Amino acid sequence: MSPRLDASSTPTATSTYPPDQLDHPIDLHDPFEGLPEIPPYDEVDPVDARALSKTLFERLGVLEEGTHEHAYVRNTLVELNLALVKFAASRFRSRSEPMEDIIQVGTIGLIKAIDRFELSRGVEFPTFAMPTIIGEIKRFFRDTSWSVRVPRRLQELRLDLAKAGDELAQQLDRAPTVTELAERLDISKDEVVEGMAASNAYTASSLDAQPEEDETEGALADRIGYEDHGIEGIEYIESLKPLIAGLSQRDRKILSLRFVANMTQSEIGEELGISQMHVSRLLSRTLVRLRKGLTVEE
Repeated sequence: MSPRLDASSTPTATSTYPPDQLDHPIDLHDPFEGLPEIPPYDEVDPVDARALSKTLFERLGVLEEGTHEHAYVRNTLVELNLALVKFAASRFRSRSEPMEDIIQVGTIGLIKAIDRFELSRGVEFPTFAMPTIIGEIKRFFRDTSWSVRVPRRLQELRLDLAKAGDELAQQLDRAPTVTELAERLDISKDEVVEGMAASNAYTASSLDAQPEEDETEGALADRIGYEDHGIEGIEYIESLKPLIAGLSQRDRKILSLRFVANMTQSEIGEELGISQMHVSRLLSRTLVRLRKGLTVEE
């Protein structure tokens, strides 16, 4: 931040600034010439900080941006109004993020508010700055608190769905349906489903998390995995496809009736108008041909 004024070079500060001290001719070579003294920032009460900030904003408006004088006045405004940041940050004390990080983010919002503030509008600076500071902090949590990174559009949709869901639940005395949420927010049902799915990314459980005391199962990592024996047959199925395609239509039909429809050889014979013995010979010949084809492939 800006270097502070040397307290030894100025007389002892008083607790308030008389009005006649706040209106002096402006010397662009000395941005603080004619201003009331500035005691250590942590000793300035809110009323004095507001009055002095108003005077500094008047001086900031006539200084050229990018000059040392402009930067000095701007940084002094930041120092004087850090109490606003600390007050806003205290609202998020229950969050898991360190308070120092929240204050740093809030200070960015304060700087943005200083750069956009126009004294001519007649609005008090704290009133103007507080929404910007809080908005910057909320944006920080919105962008960093998700376990899985999702687009900002879905982050905002999650908040809209949560708000609409609470309102509809109170009106209907039950959980709202996807259709009701879509009508309330004037969006499609697919967007509602997408927002609900994105909400699952807000928090995540550790794979090593231990179960509750009343549960006998192990950690989540021990329960979500299993051995899929069907994977072993995928290679054979893919290898069989071209071999089966090379069979005659009758042989393919016999295979389908036997292994897909689970018909007996007698039932197949009745279906095709041939004897059971003939079906057995045709089926055996086809299976031998397929096994031979697989062996050649291997």
